[in-house]
Amino acid sequence: MQTTTHTSLLARLAEEQDDGAWADFCTRYGDLIRGFARRQGLQPVDCDDVLQNVLVKLTRSMPAFRYDPSKGKFRSYLKTVVLRCIFDISFQNRGERPVEDIEQQVRAASRDETVESAWEIEWRRHHLRQAMTVIETEFNTRDVAAFRSYAINGEDVHTAAATLSMSDDQVYKAKSRILKRICELVDQQVREEG
Repeated sequence: MQTTTHTSLLARLAEEQDDGAWADFCTRYGDLIRGFARRQGLQPVDCDDVLQNVLVKLTRSMPAFRYDPSKGKFRSYLKTVVLRCIFDISFQNRGERPVEDIEQQVRAASRDETVESAWEIEWRRHHLRQAMTVIETEFNTRDVAAFRSYAINGEDVHTAAATLSMSDDQVYKAKSRILKRICELVDQQVREEG
């Protein structure tokens, strides 16, 4: 379960002594970065390389980094770093290394609504994954399974109930309680982002 805010995680990353912070960063943001790279057309192995390159770039910049929400959101900063790494991998795959072209691509992509939409989709999925991590610790396994079957996987309520030896009403109630809690958790995550 994630117990640190993204701000406290950034502070930990800036401390050169905190190796566990990088593991926490990968746990928290790895799927977001890989998912966005996949949406940009990269192969799975290249998506892993993007994640590694993001970590390298952040490792180099973090000792001097001080998070200041008035200068922009962390999610925008992270998107820019990820885009640079995506374009770097793409250019490498084509046997090219022009740094100025990468910067032009990043600037163009930052204004591209399709790219922004893909980042937004992955960011929302990121929030849902974070919330589900908490849900799995706060609710019993049967209710979580009912929620996954009915609300996430779209299974018919009667089938979900029968599979889990629950009544239809129990499935509806589990969905309602968990969905309410997910909304609270996502709202909290968004507030913490600044």
